Amino acid sequence: MHLLALGLNHNSAPVDIRERAAVTAERLEDALESIRRQGSIREATILSTCNRTEIYCHQEEASPQRAIQWLCEYHDLSSSSIRPYLYQHPDRYAVSHAFRVAAGLDSMMLGEPQILGQMKDAFTAAQTLGTTGKILNRLFQQTFTVAKQIRSDTEIGANAVSIAYAAVSLARNIFADLSRKTVLMIGAGETIELTARHFTNAGVRRLIVANRTRERARELGALFGAEAMSLAQLPERLGEADIVISSTASTLPILGKGTIEHVLKQRKHKPMFMVDLAVPRDIEPQVGELSDVYLYAIDDLRGVVEENLETRKAAARDAEKIIDSQTRDFMRWLRGLNAVPTIRDLHEHLNAISSEEIDKATRRLNAGDDPEQVVRNLARTLSRKFAHEPVAGMNRDASGQLADAVRRLFKLERTDDS
Repeated sequence: MHLLALGLNHNSAPVDIRERAAVTAERLEDALESIRRQGSIREATILSTCNRTEIYCHQEEASPQRAIQWLCEYHDLSSSSIRPYLYQHPDRYAVSHAFRVAAGLDSMMLGEPQILGQMKDAFTAAQTLGTTGKILNRLFQQTFTVAKQIRSDTEIGANAVSIAYAAVSLARNIFADLSRKTVLMIGAGETIELTARHFTNAGVRRLIVANRTRERARELGALFGAEAMSLAQLPERLGEADIVISSTASTLPILGKGTIEHVLKQRKHKPMFMVDLAVPRDIEPQVGELSDVYLYAIDDLRGVVEENLETRKAAARDAEKIIDSQTRDFMRWLRGLNAVPTIRDLHEHLNAISSEEIDKATRRLNAGDDPEQVVRNLARTLSRKFAHEPVAGMNRDASGQLADAVRRLFKLERTDDS
């Protein structure tokens, strides 16, 4: 039996290829049912996100051909169109790959935590449908344990490595309880959306989205239960905000020092945290001179991100050591599992020999033979018969490898003439 991790990701394939190979949540059950019908694939789990699609298999053969064939047939892809983008990790490499993915070491953003939840969802779906068994159940349970250990024992997820998340982290440093603060997001692009998502996850209850077109502000606000307003309303409502994040396409600043001075008087000089993520800048640099304002520009945050990324890279090296150790542990368990049929057959073979000889000894005792002689003869016969096949095998083995194996198995000390 063999393990296989087969897939493609943001490093190996462009987005148009990833889209064609993706398995949506709506199709996941059908895909799992389909792959289970592949004869040699005993167990399977499918992980599909915007950045990767991976199949984890426990299968009879070492070759990845069956899984590749399924992927091509299921998505109506030609082998030549998908093969250049696929990676395949057999056995122990499949194990270490699963550990690396769950820990965020294989992610576009090093150490990002979302992938662990996505792997848990993928495994739960497969387990519920019955496409996993003893091997994959153990693999994914250990995968989740390893990911947790890496997050506990290293700094892999301790620091922000995106501009949006860095803004939220800095806000936490200034305000102890973000849930009581009002956050104003100026703009409605991708950066503002991502920042809004991070603030929502951080517990912010009141978000306001201001945009040049109020309709776009409403669309974005609907995603987070945020209020919407136009930029024209900024002067009258800016004082409500404890935190201001701005990222627009304006060619001129939209917030000047005079405006913020007026707002601070309205707020009775309660502090404001402001982040300008726009280029050109949305907030005049002179605003940072005001004593009750904490102003950060995008270059300030980039410095934080670069420093934190170096910390994560160092943590990743520590994480790889944990993964190496845990991979060895899993493979020892798997090899032990593979030995179970042999162990069972050996016990049955020895028990059959023992039963036959015990029956002979019992008949001799019933016939009145000397008990001590019967027991001694039983012991000699069992020893001889137990050793017969190993001895015969060693005599046939010219390489001496079997003899070395027997010495290790029975912990036999070497003599000077051996």
